[in-house]
Parts: sequence; structure tokens; C-alpha cells
Amino acid sequence: MKALAELPGRDSGASQVRRLTSLTESTVPVAPAISTAGRFRGSAQPSGRLIAGRYRLQSLLGRGGMGRVWLAEDELLRRPVALKQYLATDAESEDASRAARARALYEARAAAQVNHRGVVRIHDVVREGSRPWIVMEPLSGRTLAEMLADEGPQPIDRVIDLALRLLDALTAVHQAGVVHRDVKPANVQLCDDGRVVLTDFGIACLKDEELDFPRDVLEGSPAFISPEQLRGERPAPASDLFSLGATLYAVIEGRAPFAKADVWATLTAVVEDSPRPSPRAGRLGAVIEGLLAKEAARRLTADAARAALLALQPQASSHPVQRIAAGIEVGNAPGRKGCDCVETQEPVQTAVDRDGLAGGGDTDRPGDQVVGLAKCCHADHQSW
Repeated sequence: MKALAELPGRDSGASQVRRLTSLTESTVPVAPAISTAGRFRGSAQPSGRLIAGRYRLQSLLGRGGMGRVWLAEDELLRRPVALKQYLATDAESEDASRAARARALYEARAAAQVNHRGVVRIHDVVREGSRPWIVMEPLSGRTLAEMLADEGPQPIDRVIDLALRLLDALTAVHQAGVVHRDVKPANVQLCDDGRVVLTDFGIACLKDEELDFPRDVLEGSPAFISPEQLRGERPAPASDLFSLGATLYAVIEGRAPFAKADVWATLTAVVEDSPRPSPRAGRLGAVIEGLLAKEAARRLTADAARAALLALQPQASSHPVQRIAAGIEVGNAPGRKGCDCVETQEPVQTAVDRDGLAGGGDTDRPGDQVVGLAKCCHADHQSW
């Protein structure tokens, strides 16, 4: 992938960045319940069509930049499934079909490496003519993006619970040697049974494995992509944690932390600017800030973020040792000792040993991570 300064269209107008049409849309997004303005050669497959002699299409669930997702019936096992259909955006050609097949197989293999209830389950990859179809579990409910559109910003306790669930899913993804690369509200499904599921591995990266199709254009969602990917560095687990931080910010504030009026301004902000102030973040602010660190080596690790989030839960122990172990000291949650000052906490700074948080060294080295500590406005409510 080219670095930000080398990407076409950086100084030549919007016509040359046509593949980045949305601040929250991937270059190659394919996710259920997402509608985009992408145009494809040919017409949509009609419902009722039988795919690979087995899967009967029923209804269109959503579409993305290079594909569509259908609800279908597996007539052999008599169960519902979701089918992701990859489509070529250019005129029909063997190269376009080969690229679509490679992407579908790569995505399915990446997702199939992970066995976790917080990650969409892949059943199979089939071909119908020259086109690939990914067979996966159907997911009920709605995306996190849809919930935000319907309900607006969410309360802190709910965001903490969401963050812990997504961290568990991402930990499983990373332990399987996969980097998702497109964590964002539109790729998080809130299922009716209570599951929180990470979807769309369309631009995922497998550890130590090169793709057999071109990757010389920017891939990812501009408002959620990590700075190191824009600098042309290879994606790593820390890249997903940055995107998680941007997602949590969006859930609690109702907008992405670096979103600007156009794509290039957004990409520049991701690399160069601090995130917008987050007045609603309260006691969660230090965790989000730690996840949004520009340098991957200074970013909160998954374990550190999880410990910090557990310390922020209302039922968590207020013992100072547990909170310091999390790497972040916080004020009391609303309702404790009658304290309701979370939203007006005064940030202070102190040197905190962050060795376990991002693989750093001694705390007192210049440039080591420093956490903004939340100081309760009532002296007798502080837990230091």
C-alpha cells in the first residue's frame, strides 16, 4: 500500500480519489445492512435463484463497494445462511474474475481462522459461474452504525461493555494471526440474542502471508484507519486497536474523532491532528486517548485496555491497587458515595508505569506514555 503522500489524487482533486467516496466506507467494503452508491456491471441476482445447486436466494440484506450480501436457504441442511457475492467493478474480464475469487477466498480464510462467538462464522466458499460466493452465518439485529443513527450517542457504561466485547473478539482475531483492518461501527453487528459480532474481513491481513492480488491503493475507512497504515507500514494488531478507539469515540460522541469535510482532510487529521475533545467520554476518556495514540508502540495494548475498562465498570473494586494495575486511575463512577461529577472531572497528569501497556521501558524516560488521570471534584471521593 502506498503512503499517504504518494496516493493518487493527493493534490489533484476529487476525481482521482473516487474509490474513497465516504469517510466511513472502506475501499472495498462488503458488509450486511450497509448501502453504498457503488455501481456494478450487470443486474442484481433475483431472489429465488439457486446458487451452487444448494443455496436459494431469498432477499438482499445489504451491499458494499464490491459485493452484496443475501439471505438464503441452505436446501441441503435446511437452515438459513448469508451469502456474500463478490462483483467486479470493471468490465467483465478474466483478470477481474480472478481478482474477485482471490479476494473472496482470502477473506473467507482470514475469518475462518477465528473461532469466537464475537466473530462472524464462515461456512464455505462456492462458485457460481466465474463468481465466488462466501457462505456464512446469518446475523439478526442491526449494525452499531444503525443503532447510532437511530439512538445517537450511547452512555458510558454501555460503551464500556461494548468495548470489552470487541476487545475479546479482536484478541481472538489477533491470536489467530489475523489483522482485521476495518473495525468501525458499520462492521459491528448487535444481534438480537445479545451477541456483539465483528463482521467483514474483506481487507483483513493474514500474518506473514502476501496477497496474490494488487494492493497498491489505499484500503480502509478514512475516519477509522490507523496512522501507520497511511504511512505505508504493514498493518499489525495495534492498527485494529486504533480503529477500536475511533469506534468507541464515535459511539460515545456520535461522530468519528478525525472526520472532516472531505476524505483528504480526514486522512491528514488521522496522521497529524489530535482527536477532537470528547466532552461525553468522562472516565472513559483516558482509555480512548490511549487507543488513539499516533505511534503504534505507544498505544494501549489489548490487555492494558481490558484491565482499564474492567476498572471502570460500576461493579469494579475501587481499591487503588487494582486501578493502578490497570494503568489508569479514574474517579468514582456515578452513584458511588453520591458522586455525580464524572462529566466535570479535572484532568491531571502523573507518571504511571506503562511497561505492561505498550511494551515500553522505564516510566521516567522522556517520551514515555503519560496517562491523564481523572480527579474527582470531591476530595473525600478520590481513590488514589
